[in-house]
Amino acid sequence: MNLESFLVSDGSSLREALALIEQNHHGIVLTTDVSGSVVGLATDGDIRRWLLDGGSLDDVISKCSNPDFVWADHSTSRESMMKRLDHQIRVIPLLDSCRRLVSIVSRDQLPVSNEGKVYARARAPVRVSFGGGGSDLTHYFQSERGAVINATISIYSHATLRKRSDEKIYIYSADLRSSLTADNLSAAIRTEGEFTLVQALLRTIHPDFGFELYLHSDFPMNSGLGGSSVVAATILGCFNQFRRDKWDSHEIAELAYQAERLYMGVAGGWQDQYATVFGGFNFMEFRMEQNRIHPLRIAPDILLELEESLVLCDTGLDHSSNDIHEDQKVRMQNSDVRSQMKANVSLTDQIRDHLLRGRLLDIGRALDEAWGLKKQFSTKISSPHLDQVYAEAKKNGAVGGKLLGAGGGGFFLFYALPFRKHELVEYLRSTGKAVRPFRFDQDGLTAWTVREQTTNLED
Repeated sequence: MNLESFLVSDGSSLREALALIEQNHHGIVLTTDVSGSVVGLATDGDIRRWLLDGGSLDDVISKCSNPDFVWADHSTSRESMMKRLDHQIRVIPLLDSCRRLVSIVSRDQLPVSNEGKVYARARAPVRVSFGGGGSDLTHYFQSERGAVINATISIYSHATLRKRSDEKIYIYSADLRSSLTADNLSAAIRTEGEFTLVQALLRTIHPDFGFELYLHSDFPMNSGLGGSSVVAATILGCFNQFRRDKWDSHEIAELAYQAERLYMGVAGGWQDQYATVFGGFNFMEFRMEQNRIHPLRIAPDILLELEESLVLCDTGLDHSSNDIHEDQKVRMQNSDVRSQMKANVSLTDQIRDHLLRGRLLDIGRALDEAWGLKKQFSTKISSPHLDQVYAEAKKNGAVGGKLLGAGGGGFFLFYALPFRKHELVEYLRSTGKAVRPFRFDQDGLTAWTVREQTTNLED
């Protein structure tokens, strides 16, 4: 569009103005002052009425132009312009901050907004496991069926990612209270420090752009809630937002496993990655040929009652899941330990059935049995102190419970009798233990993109 065909000096004649209107085919002309700022608008109708009232074609255009005309700038919404065009107005001039003409908007030409910068956000929930932990280790299910049952809860890891226009990489973790800055991907992967998980993920997916990544979590590190897998899922969820061919849920879980287990060499099972990505209550089966994720359809009132009956307690003790899993791997060669793991898998099948039928007290009892079995898998899973906490919890209203994750510390999950839950909570708090409220999460990994609302955000 030739914008010059819309502009005429406010001292020009009506004859000159009509010539421009004939040229631009929009029925208007904009008058400008000596600085080039638009000061008025005249339509072909305005000029015609002036001439009918006795005016001359040699009169100046400013005599019949309207200084109080409708115009828009970059801040005017598309919706607002559409409404104006739908109500008698044919053409809207788009002016800059100096009132110079930038564009012409009409019913036939209402441009779509240019694609702007976006950033990605993601969050993923932690999981609580009800049974079968340890049977999701590859060295076990290579010869036996593994099965676990878990649910995600409303405690999350969060990530925010935006692309840069250069190759530089900046990563900040509120959990680590540390940052990493590098000139490019190769340098970021080589940099020594605390960001080994992020670096393993970058090695796995190899992004072809510079970026800024911000991370924080609602849970402490080494909590037994599957935290490293949750962090990995949120990061992958953000990067997935910038892909055309997006990874599906299975692929994201497998990429997280690849980074953590294969590249970092951290021993552990498969359930954490699947749990945080898929979300909700899941019964998972593990075999060498294929992992199967079975979502459980549990009645809402059963879920609510179970939610109210569970108590999540932070022991305040860190643990090394890698050491425990390595010890389990050695002990799993013992036939007695393998038999106990088979019993644990069988108990998981029972917990699934109890859940589906709403037999919640039986779930509490099964948790107690599962904890007794779990302690046999490694001497590192429990300790005299943890055994004492568990025994006292049972005296104060708990039917059963278990340490989450590999064991050794982190969080206890207890099932409490309905009218004794307050007693259990008071006991745990009296010993300095933190009780963490939660709700079940049904969504799993959630990621989305947001249009940046401000400018000059990038260095």
